[in-house]
Amino acid sequence: MAQGRRVERVASLIRKEISELLSTGIRDGRVHQGMVSITSVEVAGDLQHCKIFVSVYGTEEERRQALDGLKAATPFVKGELGRRLQLRRTPEVVFQLDRSLERGSTVLGLLSELEQDRLRREEGKTAPSGSPPSEQSSPDAHAS
Repeated sequence: MAQGRRVERVASLIRKEISELLSTGIRDGRVHQGMVSITSVEVAGDLQHCKIFVSVYGTEEERRQALDGLKAATPFVKGELGRRLQLRRTPEVVFQLDRSLERGSTVLGLLSELEQDRLRREEGKTAPSGSPPSEQSSPDAHAS
């Protein structure tokens, strides 16, 4: 169990350091075209591999260029992590584009459209002036 806490602590430290490097350390212009943010960091149990999930706000081209810039900066990032974290072995760093925020907003948009459709259908089924809508009764409805 202590091993799991250490992995979480190292992942948290890596996330903090990478966030700082994104704002001040990485000078590649491609990285700064879109708004890049770290969404999560996964560190392997043996602390040898690290996946850094990034979200890039911008066009598809800006996303691609930002990810290319991050991949080009990987040796620099690994070296800086080694100096800052002072681990016995610095984990191999891999940047991956996290599209979960996009999928989430797409799902929310679809749910909103369904809600609007439902409201429009309900408005179309309103009863004529003053008369209550007729209820369909089934024989099982009163047998509670």
